[in-house]
This record gives sequence, C-alpha cells and structure tokens, in this order.
Amino acid sequence: MAESSTGGAATGGVRLLLRLEGFALFAAAIGAYVTLDGRWWLLAILILAPDLAFLGYLAGNRLGAAAYNAAHSTIGPLALGCVALAAHWPTVLSIALIWAAHVGIDRALGYGLKYADGFGNTHLGRIGRQALS
Repeated sequence: MAESSTGGAATGGVRLLLRLEGFALFAAAIGAYVTLDGRWWLLAILILAPDLAFLGYLAGNRLGAAAYNAAHSTIGPLALGCVALAAHWPTVLSIALIWAAHVGIDRALGYGLKYADGFGNTHLGRIGRQALS
C-alpha cells in the first residue's frame, strides 16, 4: 500500500463522529469484558499490546504503517471474537475484547490508521509534532 495522506484525513463532523464511534467501541468492549467477568490482570497486561506494532517502524514507514494498521483495525478483534464465540473459548474472547477496547480508545483519542508517508499522518488527521505545523 503506497497511499499518501494528502487529502485523506477526515475533518469536522465526520472526524468527530469517527472519534465518538471509537469511544462507543471502547465502552462496549469494556462493558462486555466486565459482564463476562474478565480478569483485570489480563486487561492490565494486554491493553497496550497492540502498540507493539510500533516496532514495525524500525523497518521504515511503509512496513510500520502496515503493522500498525493490522494491529489497530477492528477486523482483527472482530474475527478473533467470532472464532472465540464459535469455539467457546472465553479467554480468547477476553483477549478479543481487550484488543477491541484498545482500538476504540485509540480512535477516541484521535489516533487513526496510519498512511505510509509518516507516522503522524492518519485517517483522523495529523498527530504529534506534525499536527502543530
């Protein structure tokens, strides 16, 4: 994927709606986790695990963006959750909910999916030092 951030960021009401959607995902995932009696120690250990995808940036922006986006898309936790439900694996379902909560809170805070031209360029707009320029 050689996409660029030029003109690709959501703005205004659309950006706000995407961030609210992220918060709703976070709240729903945490609510389900609590309802299923998820273990708090597991949540504490895994809530930041998707951020290990940042290590992809050591190999450059293109691979970094691909790794980050793979770990921060809703597709992964939804697929894992479906498998966990079908197989009756409550611990795996807990992991899927933690992953979904991470994705949701990131979106709510404005951390969007990354473009290959730089970490600070996301579908929700620029972040970090790039946002100030």
